[in-house]
Amino acid sequence: MMIRGVSMVKAMGVALLYVSVLWVVPQECAAKPAFKAAMDDVNADQTVLKGTKLNIVFQDSNCSGFIGTMGALQLMETQVVAAIGPQSSGIAHMISYVANELHVPLLSFAATDPTLSSLQYPYFLRTTQNDYFQMQAITDFISYSGWRQVIAIYVDDEYGRNGVSILSDALAKKRSKISYKAAITPGADSTSIESLLVSVNLMASRVYVVHVNPDSGLNVFSVAKSLGMMGNGYVWIATDWLPTAIDSMEPVDSETMDLLQGVVAFRHYTAESSMKRQFKERWKNGFNSYALYAYDSVWLIARALDGFFRENSTITFSNDQRLHKTSDSSIQLSALNVFNEGEKLLKIILGMNHTGVSGPIQFDSERNRVNPAYEVLNVEGSGPRRVGYWSNHSGLSVVTPETLYSKPPNTSTANQRLHGIIWPGEVTKPPRGWVFPNNGKPLKIAVPNRVSYKDYVSKDKNPPGVRGYCIDVFEAAIELLPYPVPRNYILYGDGKKNPSYDSLINDVVADSFDVAVGDITITTNRTRFVDFTQPFIESGLVVVAPVKVAKSSPWSFLKPFTIEMWAVTGAFFLFVGAIVWILEHRFNHEFRGPPRRQLITIFWFSFSTMFFSHRENTVSTLGRLVLIIWLFVVLIINSSYTASLTSILTVQQLTSRIEGIDSLIQSNEPIGVQDGTFARNYLVNELNISPHRIVPLRDEEHYLSALQRGPKDGGVAAIVDELPYIEVLLTNSNCKYRTVGQEFTRTGWGFAFQRDSPLAVDMSTAILQLSEEGELEKIHRKWLNYKHECSMQIADSENSQLSLKSFWGLFLICGITCFMALTVFFWRVFWQYQRLLPDSGDEERACEVTEASGSGKGLRAPSFKELIKVVDTKEAEIKEMLKQKSSKKLKSSQSGAGSSHSQRIDIP
Repeated sequence: MMIRGVSMVKAMGVALLYVSVLWVVPQECAAKPAFKAAMDDVNADQTVLKGTKLNIVFQDSNCSGFIGTMGALQLMETQVVAAIGPQSSGIAHMISYVANELHVPLLSFAATDPTLSSLQYPYFLRTTQNDYFQMQAITDFISYSGWRQVIAIYVDDEYGRNGVSILSDALAKKRSKISYKAAITPGADSTSIESLLVSVNLMASRVYVVHVNPDSGLNVFSVAKSLGMMGNGYVWIATDWLPTAIDSMEPVDSETMDLLQGVVAFRHYTAESSMKRQFKERWKNGFNSYALYAYDSVWLIARALDGFFRENSTITFSNDQRLHKTSDSSIQLSALNVFNEGEKLLKIILGMNHTGVSGPIQFDSERNRVNPAYEVLNVEGSGPRRVGYWSNHSGLSVVTPETLYSKPPNTSTANQRLHGIIWPGEVTKPPRGWVFPNNGKPLKIAVPNRVSYKDYVSKDKNPPGVRGYCIDVFEAAIELLPYPVPRNYILYGDGKKNPSYDSLINDVVADSFDVAVGDITITTNRTRFVDFTQPFIESGLVVVAPVKVAKSSPWSFLKPFTIEMWAVTGAFFLFVGAIVWILEHRFNHEFRGPPRRQLITIFWFSFSTMFFSHRENTVSTLGRLVLIIWLFVVLIINSSYTASLTSILTVQQLTSRIEGIDSLIQSNEPIGVQDGTFARNYLVNELNISPHRIVPLRDEEHYLSALQRGPKDGGVAAIVDELPYIEVLLTNSNCKYRTVGQEFTRTGWGFAFQRDSPLAVDMSTAILQLSEEGELEKIHRKWLNYKHECSMQIADSENSQLSLKSFWGLFLICGITCFMALTVFFWRVFWQYQRLLPDSGDEERACEVTEASGSGKGLRAPSFKELIKVVDTKEAEIKEMLKQKSSKKLKSSQSGAGSSHSQRIDIP
């Protein structure tokens, strides 16, 4: 439906606004009464367009876009200032060009095509919601349900194609996609629809998004019902056309509802208000959201023109010189005039901010209505049931959007909520959304035709033609799937040498195979082209080299500790010995004597504590505290040294001149790799090893022979291969070789599927289930039960040495204890030294005596030498000196008091 134009003429002194309506799709039962109601309400409202009456004239276009376009051009000849319509997105594209040329604002209440943008059509304005937001809502729903692939069924016109294109872009952002686009010709009959749905039903995806017109949409579900596509396992999602068709039914057809059971649909959300309730009460027939938008569109134009006239703006037109050049044509385009004030009226419309029956009417910077929102409906029983809402403010929610607008936007995955949905087949559990395609083609599985390590995968004479560890894991995972998977195993390779696994992956990408099953390593480059399952076995590159028994060394007793550990330990022995000597020197006669004897005592005491054989006794409290802590440290060090040395001398030590991948890179010797694996490319491309050094080896015999010959006799210095293969090699060689260094890559083996294959996800889940139930371990023991268990890696003597980092805490505690003991000791010495200094009264008397005797030599000031002398003096002597000083001080004070008393007696 399109409102063709708004023109103003003068008739009998009354200004009239003529509005003509052109029907292009069958929704007149809802929109036509809405236009008439809006016209009556505008004319009855004395505050809007005073003295001006609206009159609407309807004209049928017979659902023809061409007739609709020509009718619009005819209306434009009557000096149009604004237009409401069209309802069809296809016609809107054509009419918008006319509106742009003539500067006529074009308002559409039903053209939802997202490509009708303001950049290309600056005079086009949508009073309904943009399908861009509806496709975002559908994408969020698909992501919320966990589906990765959908099939789009759409009408093949601008409305359908452009809507599905936006849906595809939105799904790509969620790491999903449209796996197939099924286009329906406009007005297609049931036969054409049936042919389309039959081909769709043969595909893997069971999630269908239906974006069509109401005239053919219900036929899609009718045909799907007859084909058995409305049962368990199917998902049908319809855009807003379906709720519009259902809402327009009066009464609701029970047969139609039977066709739609379990369908999820999206409907434009308009908040409940008193205006909306009063508007619906005037309705007798079917009512849908487009009636609300149609009603508000008329009021929007009326309010905008009222504001235009209040600004004393006049309406003027001018001729378009480009249209006059076509005057020779029978089509009189020169009769079309340009509305000079069109841009001003458009700005007034864009600046409108009021509330209508469809809610707040306001436009954002891209000329879309603010706060787009949709209801999520689930057809159940006799009609649709609301299960939630969607808005670009909060995503999926069970709370009405307007209640969330006051809160900060939150569209996180954890915030998405919907009520329970009844799916087709009356099931409540969300369908998987994918099944193995029912097209009669079994899964083509490529299996490497290996000539070595056949326990992992190899050719077999019995069905299914292959055997091995990898095949058993794949078969066990297939058995856990809830649907049958017909499959054929196809050997890949000539059987004379191991095939190239990179070529195998490329053939999967090229659609020669559906999946590759075998000992296929998951690498970064391969994941760019195929989807791998969860790894079913850990892997990684290691270096294997010849080893020999290490000869015993006369200096083996030094190996338990690193050089740093020996140095710090020796330093602490001397340090603690010196501390104990300082603390004991004043108390213990064993720590006194000539300097030479004292130095010998320090060294002897220090190192004798290593064996707890020190003969000197500690008598001071601080000395005993330090010695206790130090003996505890020595005990720990001795025990650790003894344990490490015992291990070194009793366990057989193996050595190799190749220490790991680093030493192998620095050498120029040949390196053996397994033919066909990714190891060669990794060494060349990632580690920059010359390709001339790489020697491809066919099987285990070539491995052992090349290692035995060595590089001088045409062999190799070492072999680089994956850990699962090396485990087999070492056991088959009776443990004559070992891995050296560390595993320098971390990866695993997986099954390679084509990109975005849903089967890869289900298989990953099945592999995890096998692991949790212990089935993977059982399969591993069945095929890989080694006869000889070898220690995979030779011992690294440097890594087995005890370093300082294992004992620094002990040394720290000992150091802190020594520091605290020295602090207390020197504080006590200084305190004693201060007490031994002469008092101030003694100094004055000493000075008087010196002056009286005529001597110029006074008492010497305290010095560092005297302090050291106090430190060197025995504690008993210091105490005696302090005792004597206290006695002298007491006698001096008594004599001074007696002299003073005598003087007072002699005074007359």
